[in-house]
Amino acid sequence: MDLQRQSSARASRTRARLIDAALELFERNGYDQTTAAEIAAAAGVTEMTFFRHFSTKDQLLLDDPYDPLLATAVLEQPEERSLRRIINGIRAVWRDLPEPASDFTRRRIRIVAATPGLRAAVARSNARTEKVIADALIAEGADPLESRVAAAAVIAAMSVALIEWSLQEEATLSGTIESALDVLEASHA
Repeated sequence: MDLQRQSSARASRTRARLIDAALELFERNGYDQTTAAEIAAAAGVTEMTFFRHFSTKDQLLLDDPYDPLLATAVLEQPEERSLRRIINGIRAVWRDLPEPASDFTRRRIRIVAATPGLRAAVARSNARTEKVIADALIAEGADPLESRVAAAAVIAAMSVALIEWSLQEEATLSGTIESALDVLEASHA
């Protein structure tokens, strides 16, 4: 068991070095101009090691741990109109999540926002998230059009909030998301 823990700790350290090296290189040279080989070299590992940790370069930036939580939180809300239910579900998720502990998330979002190819990948990811949320509501009997529009509106508001937050060093992520959700609620009232 001790060997397994050591191996896991070593893998975590290697992964962190790869991410740190990638962020530095992306910020200095641009995402598209940076290769996996350059990231591996900067982290002091082989390119094969890089691909053991990340199957693609964009995985360094696009991994989103929150998506699985969103649909569940939405469905846990009392049955109301789709928009209200989604907003309340998102608020419930963000109340339970700690603020990011490092500037990694801010840096990651800035790089993604500045890279057209990554913005397209984020749009695809957002579309999947919208679909999961809308499909869950529709399966419970909600109106399909209302559910899809509400899911798209909330995910769009969150995307804007993430970019705004990444540009403001003093803002909290949860506060910025709350403000974006407030805008949606006010426009719906």
